[in-house]
Amino acid sequence: MRILLSLIETLSVFVVLFYFYTRSRFFRPQKSEWLGRRGKLSLFVFCSALTMVGNYLGIWLEGGVVANTRAVGSMIAGIAGGPFLGVAVGVTASIHRLSFGGFTAVSGSMGTIFDGLLGGLVHLRRRNRPESLFDWRVAFAVTAFGEICHMGFVLLVSRPFSASVEAVKIIGPPMILTNSIGAALFMLVLRERERVVDQVAASSSAKALKVAQRTLRLLGNGLGNVALELAAIVRAETGVGAVAITDSETILAFDGLGADHHVPGNAIASSLTRQSIGGREVVFADGVHDHYHCSIVPDCPLDSVLIVPLVVDNAVVGTVQLFEPETRRFRNLNKSLGEGIAALLSSQLLMARYQEQKNLLTVSELKLLHAQVNPHFLFNALNTINAIIRSDPERARELLVHLSHFFRKNLKRSGELSTLAEELEHVGAYLEIEKARFQDRLTVETEVDPSLLGIRMPTFTLQPLIENALKHGLSTKLSHGTARIRARREDQQAVIEIEDDAGAYVERRGSGLGMRIVDKRLKAVLGESCGVDVTCVPDELTRVTVRMPAEGVLQ
Repeated sequence: MRILLSLIETLSVFVVLFYFYTRSRFFRPQKSEWLGRRGKLSLFVFCSALTMVGNYLGIWLEGGVVANTRAVGSMIAGIAGGPFLGVAVGVTASIHRLSFGGFTAVSGSMGTIFDGLLGGLVHLRRRNRPESLFDWRVAFAVTAFGEICHMGFVLLVSRPFSASVEAVKIIGPPMILTNSIGAALFMLVLRERERVVDQVAASSSAKALKVAQRTLRLLGNGLGNVALELAAIVRAETGVGAVAITDSETILAFDGLGADHHVPGNAIASSLTRQSIGGREVVFADGVHDHYHCSIVPDCPLDSVLIVPLVVDNAVVGTVQLFEPETRRFRNLNKSLGEGIAALLSSQLLMARYQEQKNLLTVSELKLLHAQVNPHFLFNALNTINAIIRSDPERARELLVHLSHFFRKNLKRSGELSTLAEELEHVGAYLEIEKARFQDRLTVETEVDPSLLGIRMPTFTLQPLIENALKHGLSTKLSHGTARIRARREDQQAVIEIEDDAGAYVERRGSGLGMRIVDKRLKAVLGESCGVDVTCVPDELTRVTVRMPAEGVLQ
């Protein structure tokens, strides 16, 4: 019992040392590179030190027999670092044990090396399942088995045999029990450390995602336009002393301590900020080894800072800066959180820039389409009005009103959203002029569900489709032609059909600019499930179908 209690006391020292080791900068199992050279070296040094301490604090008996807890060190090294590391720690501990002498020195050394090898085999078997690698029950069972084998080495190697049997009777049970408990406790400490790291990471991720959610709607307006609100959001979520947002030249926003002299609009004066922007790197002054020195006011309360560049298309467009005062340490949570927030903001700015360029491209295509349609239509309309102005001046006046209405709507609504009712009104003016041009050869039929008149859609959606039906379909007929416009509900969708009875649609590579732009804009605004489909039965009908949500654009 005395031996057991003494070994438990030694084990308590081990657990305390291991606890502090897992909190040190040398122990980073959550990082993928931890078991590189430096990580393995730190684990080797620590576990070797444990085995040596175990030798020194062991219970020495007659004949140089020692009851000890050094097996914990070699076993942990093997399980955590693999067989090579486990054996290396075992060899180191064995050399140290041999220096003390005693008739069980050789067998004890063999047992310690075997423990490291056994732990390494467990590592190899479970390394692809990290959640099971640090299982305290496995550690307990494997260490118990290793210590039983250790006692077997004593019986096989140490002589005289009678002394070996007596030594095993005395030191066997307490060593098997305490070393097994020690390995299990170490695994529990590792699990607790892992749980804390996971909680910090989860908290950091949750806060970063919350910041991203709150800022997503903002960044589409540009960093400079939303910097003040962005700084307030980041400070509220991180709880730091102050937050600054800059572009590559000036301070855009500052929220928190020091706001009286860190004024938005001023040029960047901090050398740390220039270092971050110039080197496109994260700069961290922790307030312990490196300090933030304000270049504006000597007694500025800020002492530590994290500066993270905002990178878009491989260029630094600004920075996010988190500050803490001298009276408060910069928490690791806020450091990792600040880096995560900056990464998310950079991604959002990139998305906003992409969307802006996409919108500009669509607008450019739409203007190109207007440029193609309007002169052609204007020429035909004026010719038609000129032809009937002498025979029917009143009709000519009506057509001029429709023409002016059509072009006024074009100019007013370009690039905006409109309702189905407004789109029908627009194409109605167009069709009145076309009916006059076709004279009695054109009939237009309209059948629209009144409940759909208020749905919103991109402007200039229907007119290019109507024009295609007339220009490429009905104008080719020598006989009377009919155009039909229908709008109805179908499940959760609004279905709009533009149909003609010419059946002359031919899909040509590079043609159909108007239809392609309409399809692209519908998908961009309403989603990929929306768009334009064409059905053609030669010489009978061509039907262009537009599908969109029954509620249209919600904004």
